[in-house]
Amino acid sequence: MKRISLMSFIALGALLKAQSIGNSPYAAYGIGDVKYDNTVDITSMGGVSTAYINDFNNKFNFSNPAANANLGLTTFNIEATNENNFYSSDYQDMKSTKHSNYLSNISLAFPISQKVKFGLGYQPYSSKTYDILVSKDLGNDTRQANRFHGKGTLSTVQAAISYNLTKDFALGLRSNFYFGKLYDIEELTYSNAELISGYETSHKIKSFNFTAGTTYQKKFDNDRKLTLGATYTFGTTGNMTTAYKASTYYLSAAEEHQNETVLEEKSFEDKNLIPQEASIGVGFGHEGKWFYGSQFDFKKGENSEFLGKPFKYENAYRVSAGGWYLPNYNNFRNYFSRVIYRFGAYYEKGNLNLAPLNSTTSTNVNQFAITAGMTLPFANANINRLSGIDLGLELGKRGTKENNLINQNFINVKIGLNFADKWFMKRQYD
Repeated sequence: MKRISLMSFIALGALLKAQSIGNSPYAAYGIGDVKYDNTVDITSMGGVSTAYINDFNNKFNFSNPAANANLGLTTFNIEATNENNFYSSDYQDMKSTKHSNYLSNISLAFPISQKVKFGLGYQPYSSKTYDILVSKDLGNDTRQANRFHGKGTLSTVQAAISYNLTKDFALGLRSNFYFGKLYDIEELTYSNAELISGYETSHKIKSFNFTAGTTYQKKFDNDRKLTLGATYTFGTTGNMTTAYKASTYYLSAAEEHQNETVLEEKSFEDKNLIPQEASIGVGFGHEGKWFYGSQFDFKKGENSEFLGKPFKYENAYRVSAGGWYLPNYNNFRNYFSRVIYRFGAYYEKGNLNLAPLNSTTSTNVNQFAITAGMTLPFANANINRLSGIDLGLELGKRGTKENNLINQNFINVKIGLNFADKWFMKRQYD
């Protein structure tokens, strides 16, 4: 459990101001606000991905690298996210609204053979952007000011390969390279003091790990099919350097440190910043018409460093359910009969457990949402070349007003462009 100053945490919700990747006040802790590992179509189904093999030949599943048996075309995908967050707290009836827009995914995938499929992708993994100023009157014409601010983005580049052992059973492996810098800084000063006391934690991350996946899909005579899937993320290697520094200094108009005196400085290597994860899922559907699935995700808690003190992530889990429905992809007289409609929901028990200072009561920061979306095929697209636009909507809630914490309601809008064609296929005849 991380014990925190009530005033500083409340101020996050009211004073967070930068417009970059994510704006959650809970990004102040650990490695920031972690983005879930999925694309627009999967997000629209509540995050169901582990037992989701796309019926068509135009999408690559990076979440479970084994779930790509049907990929038959070269696909290029680019996506963007618009986040809209609405914060509230019982403390002084504080309210705030924050927005951000960012590139959330870019990928290229293609079949190497009928059994082997390959994909390359980029996603932001986590982000922190916050700036808080808390002041209070100590009497005797003295005011104390605390400023908390953080910045940085952790990104990931992925390479995934899928191999179909049999017509029913497949294996996959994804390599994940994480890179970026994250900073947390606390500054303390008094109205009758010239020097500022600063405490800074920085994470410089260059790290690898791997995600292994498997799927089993049984097809029945009536075009129904049952899909089972599982993934496990393991084996963090690489250089994660965490540095902590306590110092005093003057702050120039350009916010540069002048006449700095270092009071304490330390650094260490940490291989536990990226948690181990596991997922299992099951799905059932009718070929080319509908699909419904559910899954359970688990994320192992890890220890980190925050402003020179230990910080612990708890074990977290997520339960998801969702699917899609396609009225009739052969109906070229009615465009909306060829639109794929998606739906879903999830509940996540978060890895943050917070309590105000001097309180014995702690509160989990949990999250739930309902999702919806659609895939709009281009006008000339057919079932063999399903290029189109993916739209997704996520309505949810994170946190709580209990224990004077922050309630975060959010509306996230996602849009993606997917282009699918036979780019790298060997010509059979002229």
